[in-house]
Amino acid sequence: MQTLLIADDDSDLRLLLQTTLEDPAYRILEASDGESALHLVRQERPDVVILDRMMPKLDGLAVARTVLADPAVRHIPLILLTALDPPTAIDGEPAPEVFAYLVKPFSPLQLLETVRQALDRTGTA
Repeated sequence: MQTLLIADDDSDLRLLLQTTLEDPAYRILEASDGESALHLVRQERPDVVILDRMMPKLDGLAVARTVLADPAVRHIPLILLTALDPPTAIDGEPAPEVFAYLVKPFSPLQLLETVRQALDRTGTA
C-alpha cells in the first residue's frame, strides 16, 4: 500500500483531493498546515506529498525546501498546488525543484496522472 500525504489548510479542498485519490491501494494522510505536514513527512515517510502553496505556519514552499534539504526524505516526490502561473516564490527565493507544480484550477485526471507519475518515479506504483 502506498501512502499519500495531502497538506492543505482548506478542508473542502482536502476532501476533494482525498475523494479524487480514493483507492484501496492508497493510504491517505492529511495535514492542515505546513508544520503538521513536515512532521508527517518525517514520521510517516509517505510515497508522495501533495502540498498547497499557501498554508499557515509553514507555507508549501518552505516545507518543500526543508524536505529537499533533508537527506532522509528528499527522495519523496513533492507535488505543489499553486494559483500562480508560472509558479514563483513570493519571498524572492527561486521556486524549489519539486516533482510537479499543478496550477489551480486543475482537473482530477491531471492530479491522478501526476500522482501516478510520481509513484512510477519512486518505483512503488
